[in-house]
Parts: sequence; C-alpha cells; structure tokens
Amino acid sequence: MSTISTILIFTALALGIRLLSRGTARGWLLLISSVLAIYWLQPVMPLRYMDFWIPSLTLLITVLSWVMTTPGEQRSQKQNWLTALIIAVVFLLIAATRFLGYEGILTAARPPQFYQVLLFTALAALIAAILWRFSNTKRAVLWAAIFILVVFFVLIKTPALALWSSRGLRSLLGQSVDLAAALDIRWLGFSYIAFRLIHTLRDRMTGRLPAVSLQEYMVYALFFPAFTAGPIDRLERFIKDIRQPFGPLPEDLTDAGKRLAIGLFKKFVVADSLALFALNATNAGQASSTGWTWIMLYAYALQIYFDFAGYTDIAIGMGRILGIKLPENFIRPYLKPNLTQFWNNWHMTLTQWFRAYFFNPITRSLRRSSRFQPWTIILITQLITMLLIGLWHGVTWNFVLWGLWHALGLFFQNRYSEWAKPKLAALRQTAAVDSSLNILGVVLTFHYVALGWVWFALPSLDLSINIFARLFGL
Repeated sequence: MSTISTILIFTALALGIRLLSRGTARGWLLLISSVLAIYWLQPVMPLRYMDFWIPSLTLLITVLSWVMTTPGEQRSQKQNWLTALIIAVVFLLIAATRFLGYEGILTAARPPQFYQVLLFTALAALIAAILWRFSNTKRAVLWAAIFILVVFFVLIKTPALALWSSRGLRSLLGQSVDLAAALDIRWLGFSYIAFRLIHTLRDRMTGRLPAVSLQEYMVYALFFPAFTAGPIDRLERFIKDIRQPFGPLPEDLTDAGKRLAIGLFKKFVVADSLALFALNATNAGQASSTGWTWIMLYAYALQIYFDFAGYTDIAIGMGRILGIKLPENFIRPYLKPNLTQFWNNWHMTLTQWFRAYFFNPITRSLRRSSRFQPWTIILITQLITMLLIGLWHGVTWNFVLWGLWHALGLFFQNRYSEWAKPKLAALRQTAAVDSSLNILGVVLTFHYVALGWVWFALPSLDLSINIFARLFGL
C-alpha cells in the first residue's frame, strides 16, 4: 500500500465486502480479495515471471503451513476442500489473464506460460498430499518448516545471498547474469507473513494453537489491509473477530474514517514532507555542518515514526471496516522516559512476538542453569533478542550494530534503574522533581533512539561513522 490510489482502492474494497457480506459470504469475500491483493501488490521484477511466482509461493507456503498445523481429522472437513478448490480456481484465473493480451491486469507483468502454471499446480498438490498423508503434525516436520522459512528470509534479506540467488535464477531463466542485482528479488510481505506462519507452527508444537479452517487460516495470514506493513496479529485473537457478527455500521465507519484520515495525514503529509531532508545516503553526503546533520537526524527519527505509524493506522482503519480490530502498534513511543518503555510502545506487535518466542524461552532456559548470574542472563537475552530484531530488518552490519546499540542501551538502563530506584524514591515524592526527572528521561531516551537511527538509515559502516563524527563536531 505505497500510494494513495492503492489505499483508496483497498478501502473501497473493504467497504464493498462489508456491504455485501451476508452469512458465510464474509469469509469467502475476504479470502478471494486477499489472494487477489497479494498478486496485485507485488511489484514488477527484472526476473522473468517472478512477480507471478513470488505471490504463488506465498499461497503455497501458507496452505502447507495450515496442513502442518491442523490435525488430520480436521483437515478433511468439506469446507476445507471447498476452500482449496476456490484458491486453485482463483490462482488459475489469475494465470489465465495472460490470454487477455494486456499487461498488468492483476500482476505487474504478464503471467507465465500456462503449462508452467499447471505444472506448478500439480507439484503443489503433490507436496500438500504428502504432508497431508505423512506429517501428522510431527515436531520434526514443524521445525523443518520453520527452518525453511528462516532460510527464505536470510536469502532475501542478505545482499550477498540475494545477489547469488538472482544470478542463479537468471541463469535458469536464460537472462543475463551480468545484470543481476541484490534487489532483483523483492518478496512483498514476506517479513510479516513469515512471522505469522512461524507463530502458528510454534504454537502447534506447544498445543496452544486453536483449531481453524483453511479459509480462516488463509484470511489471517494474507489479510490484505495488514499484509505489507503489519501489525503482526495472533491467530487466536484474529479468529475471535472474524467469527463475531459485525458491529453497528455507523460506529465502525466513524472509527475507521478517523483512523484512515489520521494515517493518510501521518504518511503522505508529515512523513513524505520530512523525507525531503531526512537523513539518508544522498542527504548525508550533502550536509557539511553539525547543526544541519542534527536536523536531518531529527527529521529521520520523526519520518520513520510517522511513516510506519501512518501505515498502521490505515491498516487498523481498513480492518475496522471489515469488523477486525487489529492490534495497536505504536503508542507515543518518543514520549517514554526510558528505553524499555520505548520498546513496549514501538512496533509493539514485533516486540511482543520476539518476547514470546525468543526472549522469554531463552530467559527461562538460562534461569534453570546455575552457571549464570541474573545480570548475565539479562545481558545475553537482550543481546540475542535485539540482534534478531535488527537482522529482521536486513542481514547487514549496520542492522547488527543497530540491534547491538539497543541491546546495550536496554541493559545499561536496566542496571541503572536497579541502582538508582531506591536513591530517587525520596526525590520523586515531590511532584515538580518527579515531572522534571520524567522530562529528562524522555529527552535522553529520544536522543539515544535517534542516534541509533544513524545505523538504521544509512547503507554502510563508513558513512554511519562519518555521520557520528559530524554530529559531534569531530
């Protein structure tokens, strides 16, 4: 959802689904719309037909994830067979648009030859049948699925591996290997869908995953308002909304309209205006003074917030039209007095996901060992969690250092809070002093976060170090 026109089309689509939904029609309309959306949103790629195959792989891994997370007796229900048939029909109809003689009807470029599509369909059906027959939701199969998702993630997020993958695909497709680039492979929405699928695979292992139909699972994973920019919802929360009848239409439309208006203003007025002079690789080379470099840094800190929070508001607004109350993702993060509270209110669904599937399990594991002191457990868990969050954005040294920056900041803030809490307790009894300490905490936290954005915003270590030197007049 990168343009206003796309957002308006999706908003109209959501409103149309809301008005046309009667009985079970809501689920079917959401399913078909979400499948169509992932093809329509996928940008054109220099690799031949990949703008068709990438969304097709998204469909395939989602269906296979449902097969692996659903017990055998529940898979065979008639509704699931009907859902699989509808997905196959929609997929084949999208592929058949190549015969209409027009470019970019539902895909960015013309779909591939139809015999290739039929071969893909047969292969997908064979893989699904094998998993259907033999997986029986075994832990080894579930771990293998998680491993494959992580491998895909590493391949597309690591520039060197993405370049290697592009060269391999170009050689296979008969295209020039010399023109290969790391950005040739752009798997739209994979970062978010991978987290949704891993969540269901992991919860299936622990017995916490609720039973859902194929239709519900596909709508959850591919829900078009949240497909490209989150938030990362949980299956058990999502299906409660989708199984509930719609609320009053005027109330839902009023709330949705407010969130959409706020989101559009944040993204296309505030964020896009700040982007003109915010810190980036191009602007960094043009700033010659310390003062102007700080202005660029402040602009970037605000731009990334309004950009991301704006998209979240838009997704929440569309979801509200459809009767889905997507979780909040940002609650005034730059006004928090310490780094822990910042991360509890910045990209909240991502933070909660890592806390549930990495931080808490690792902490519990280390606490069972007598070899680790409490402070070493805090340091290890925060380092691992924040490094993974950094790598989620991209497998580069700059994102590693950004994660390390926040891990060390969280650790020192935790240690300082433990030391200072009894010493500041008496001072905080005075309202004026307490307010002053909170303001000081907000200012220090904001600047620590803003300085961390230097690693995030720039593509290389040399340029980042150069900007740090310029910020402090070195």
